[in-house]
Amino acid sequence: MLDRTRSTAADAVVNNPQYMPGFGNDFETESLPGALPQGQNSPQKCNYGLYAEQLSGSPFTAPRGTNERSWLYRIRPSVRHTGRFSNASYPFWKSAPCLDDHSLPLSQLRWNPIPAPAEELNFLAGIRTMTAAGDVMTQTGMAAHAYVFNADMVDDYFFNADGELLVVPQLGAIRVFTEMGIIDVEPLEICLIPRGMIFKVTRLGEGAEWRGYICENYGAKFTLPDRGPIGANCLANPRDFKTPAAAYEDKEIPCRLHVKWCGRFYATGIGHSPLDVVAWHGNYAPFKYDLRTFAPVGAILFDHPDPSIFTVLTAPSGEEGTANVDFVIFPPRWLVAEHTFRPPWYHRNIMSEFMGLIHGQYDAKAEGFVPGGMSLHNMMLPHGPDAMGFEKASSVDLQPVKLDRTMAFMFETRYPQQLTRYAAELETLQDNYLECWDGLERKFDGTPGTK
Repeated sequence: MLDRTRSTAADAVVNNPQYMPGFGNDFETESLPGALPQGQNSPQKCNYGLYAEQLSGSPFTAPRGTNERSWLYRIRPSVRHTGRFSNASYPFWKSAPCLDDHSLPLSQLRWNPIPAPAEELNFLAGIRTMTAAGDVMTQTGMAAHAYVFNADMVDDYFFNADGELLVVPQLGAIRVFTEMGIIDVEPLEICLIPRGMIFKVTRLGEGAEWRGYICENYGAKFTLPDRGPIGANCLANPRDFKTPAAAYEDKEIPCRLHVKWCGRFYATGIGHSPLDVVAWHGNYAPFKYDLRTFAPVGAILFDHPDPSIFTVLTAPSGEEGTANVDFVIFPPRWLVAEHTFRPPWYHRNIMSEFMGLIHGQYDAKAEGFVPGGMSLHNMMLPHGPDAMGFEKASSVDLQPVKLDRTMAFMFETRYPQQLTRYAAELETLQDNYLECWDGLERKFDGTPGTK
């Protein structure tokens, strides 16, 4: 077995990952000088004995604005990174349409964090599907997962042919080593791994468990929402998205590549690491984003704006203004609206909402929604502030207040989110969630002028 000695320059990138700013840019990066060809994509012979290979994230003929591809210069072409596949099993990872048999009836639902693993689990084995929507075979919809793990993917690698993965850490920082480079992600940051990209996940720092959420987007790729009348600035600004500089792993030992394809899992053994891209250029690449750089806008006189103003990323569905999935956050912000009920209003919605809490307290729920927890409000099921939150917001002195030390998020989709059996039978499901609205008693008084 051989673990080759890397160059000093390449080692520096691995030990201290570097990033390039911008969203959807055409990047170029190399971890060895001269590894990236200039003036053409596929020279007769590449420097360092590398192979040229294109990775396409869209059809060749997609319009320029949505056309995605990158050229990779790697130690071996990816045809050598697969062998004979065998069936593999990850029974807690489900795909849409989700036809799990369970007895839990339709309801608004909420969970405490999923339990810490009693056994050793890596990131891949620690994924637990909560909901799935749409159809993975027709590349529509999404799945909402939670993850918890306590071991590294050392010689195990993975790619997902079914969709891109939006990873939202809640507890513990992680290192995502992709074909295109290394992304270190901590809570209050997110990262996106494109469809088909090989990667592995390892732990950073100390702890007993690493926990978070994943949106698996089967449909059109996530992009920045149009700002409309907001104009050119605020919300998630392109410069705050960071794409990794090239980094590679030259490792000649037995490894395993795991694949998710049309909802099923496969694995193959190979004799080396598949993370062997020494240089690349293009616009099909992973990225990370720091949620603390989101510049919120809001009401500065009265009333509560729609939560769409907190959209970080959106995956369009083909119907204008109706997303396959939106990624929305509820960050720290000032509340200044006059004579206004400031928390989110009571609501029924054609969209289906899966929420998670990264840290702090969500302003619409006074208690019961804890960091690492989750809630599901499916299409047309009513939801909104609990009784305690309503009473407080209805009587508080309306001075400017900073909502601080909080970060919640939502995966919102046009499709109904079907519950998995795992989620329906999860021991942390809150049987008493509906009771949070019990105190919302009749206040109606027909006397004219009564408030």
